[in-house]
Amino acid sequence: MVANRRRCPGSSRKVRSSGGESRGIPRLWPLRGNVGHVNGSDQQHPDFDPLVVPISPAATVMLLDDRPDLHVLMLRRTSNMVFAADNWVFPGGRVDPEDHAEHLDRLFSGLTDAEASDILEVDRGGLAWWLAACRETLEEAGLLLAADHSDIDRAALRREVEQDESVFANLLLEHQLVLDATAVEEVARFITPVGSPRRFDARFFVARAPANQEPVHDDGEIVDWTWVRPQDALDRWAAGAMTMMSPTVRMVACLARYSDADDVMTAARRRQTYQRVRVIDPDGAYQVVLPGEPGYETALLEIETGFVRLWDASH
Repeated sequence: MVANRRRCPGSSRKVRSSGGESRGIPRLWPLRGNVGHVNGSDQQHPDFDPLVVPISPAATVMLLDDRPDLHVLMLRRTSNMVFAADNWVFPGGRVDPEDHAEHLDRLFSGLTDAEASDILEVDRGGLAWWLAACRETLEEAGLLLAADHSDIDRAALRREVEQDESVFANLLLEHQLVLDATAVEEVARFITPVGSPRRFDARFFVARAPANQEPVHDDGEIVDWTWVRPQDALDRWAAGAMTMMSPTVRMVACLARYSDADDVMTAARRRQTYQRVRVIDPDGAYQVVLPGEPGYETALLEIETGFVRLWDASH
């Protein structure tokens, strides 16, 4: 296969990227090159200091559906955003202080807060990441990850959350909605490198899309959505037709190894030990690799701060 050549955003340097085969390794753009827009331009504000940008906790969800083979839901962000403008992403956003609700254990079944905290390796409040993931999925994609939602007006619920995100936990209690924490598995963690105007310590989750619900984007932050086969998304990215940040590409590549949603969820529920991603050729092709992939043992460790559970060297 002849490699495609793409221009790195904000740079005149060309690097090669290959679509690869379904089990190939994608070549990724570094996050540090994605510095966003200021006043509609590609220039950084002259007072911008990348060393003082705070790191916010975040949660994002890879929603899966068999159509009939494995597809993942991806959303396109508006070009007016400071962070990840015009990028294809998974539903997600910041974990707000209000997500650390007083009665987290009443909002979920399947996992206690102590168990969720142990999975994420945090002292307490682990279910706040699950709550944020479910809230952002409703807000950005119009999908409600609740066990019994048949009598709920999702559109009205979404409008209330869009007006005030802090009411989400109270709305769940009011409508006696319970979220199944075991249906949403955490599979990765990426921390935005220095250089971006927004930095996140983002947990990546995976879940089946709720039955009998269709995505609806908000035409605010999100301007489009699509169900896409993971390998098709990688091919479009390689051809320059689908802009994604490196953690997104890496996680899409992880999904491309599986044939259906059951396979992905089975692998996710193993909750394997985190494996640190490494980078081959950071100034060129920018290949982000995991254990068992070619070049991992000699690749650079300090370029990307990413940890992935959804990996299998034999897959």
